[in-house]
Amino acid sequence: MELEAILREPEARPLLGAAVLCHPHPVYGGTMDNRVVYRAGKAVMEAGLAALRFNFRGVGASTGSYDHGDGEKDDVSAAIDYLSGKYPGLPLVLVGFSFGAWVGLQAGCQDPRIQAMVGLGVPVSFYDFEFLTGNFKPTLFVIGTRDEYCPRDKMDGLARRMSSSFTLRWVEGASHFFVPGLDQLQSYVTEFLSHIEFFRSGDA
Repeated sequence: MELEAILREPEARPLLGAAVLCHPHPVYGGTMDNRVVYRAGKAVMEAGLAALRFNFRGVGASTGSYDHGDGEKDDVSAAIDYLSGKYPGLPLVLVGFSFGAWVGLQAGCQDPRIQAMVGLGVPVSFYDFEFLTGNFKPTLFVIGTRDEYCPRDKMDGLARRMSSSFTLRWVEGASHFFVPGLDQLQSYVTEFLSHIEFFRSGDA
């Protein structure tokens, strides 16, 4: 299996960590070049972390074919392996948008190398996110108030079952694809990562 990916590092040094970014549903045109994923990558770099965007199996130049989320979790793990090998000792973050949040956050919860997570446009109407109620890693959700796949009452119900390490931010008037709202999304992600102690201090 070969995965197409783009790795970008911030100009500022020292590097504080690195993040894997997971794109939305492959069947519906999701790729690593999705605008939300691209802007999340910029946010990650603004916080001093390297950003790895990659295409799930069967997307772009990545080999294989869509596997309903099962094989895609292996893709996330492969991306984590790559960052762990390239930046040994640095803390890692998992960022996922839509389908990428469902797949990525599952892998992130199970992998001790992932020390913080971000879910964007989390589609709670389509996928079960109850696995997050046992998560104690610092986690941010950013959701548009007009996200058609994330009803506010359902999201608020999940949020109440999350640990104290969970943060929920709403982008007023934004759709699932954060139109409008990309600037606000980017700001929330940078702010969240910049205030996590092990990134802020540079201590891995």
